[in-house]
Amino acid sequence: MKKYFITGLIILLPIAVTVAVIVFLVNFLTEPFLGVASSILKEFNLLNHSFLFLSPEQVLRYTSKFLILITLFGATLLLGGITRWFFINTLLHISDKILHKIPVVNTVYKTTQEIIKTLLVSDKNSFKQVVMVAFPRPDVYVIGLVAREAPKLCSDITGEQMVSVLVPTTPNPTTGFLMMFKQKDLLYLDIKPEQAIKFIVSCGVITPDSMPIIDKKQAVDS
Repeated sequence: MKKYFITGLIILLPIAVTVAVIVFLVNFLTEPFLGVASSILKEFNLLNHSFLFLSPEQVLRYTSKFLILITLFGATLLLGGITRWFFINTLLHISDKILHKIPVVNTVYKTTQEIIKTLLVSDKNSFKQVVMVAFPRPDVYVIGLVAREAPKLCSDITGEQMVSVLVPTTPNPTTGFLMMFKQKDLLYLDIKPEQAIKFIVSCGVITPDSMPIIDKKQAVDS
């Protein structure tokens, strides 16, 4: 009985979490416009009857949400097309300059902008290589993701090539430690970042099929 229950829980829990997230996102996106959409449908006397087991009010509410989602999707596509026009790009350039000159705001804005450009636009292989590093003491190891080479200033001080490594925390990988290690101290793992994240989030329960150590020079060259 216990095994059956656990098996059923393993099957149903991911589905329940997925549905809950989708419902949250739909409500988050549609609630601000729900009153306007419902008023328009009522004004034209549309959907004033029940459907199957749904009451007229529920039919009106769900239809309004559906129409809002379609409108938001279309508006997003339209906005993306318009921003490619010269005039809009000019306005964005001006607003970018203004934000760069506002104290405090410019620090947050520039930092966020640089991070997004690095992750989405740059051709650097940031966070693509998984490594094992000694932390918090020499005989204990954790899994990390290589960000990129450490700042030249840091490497010059130590006299050796340093590498910036993000060590995510368990079970929430969105936080972690950014540390710099000597190139020779990195143990490169032949696994995908997705596999490493699954291992970290599951607290070690979900392990990759194999985690062989590959040649460090080969990993750096790739």
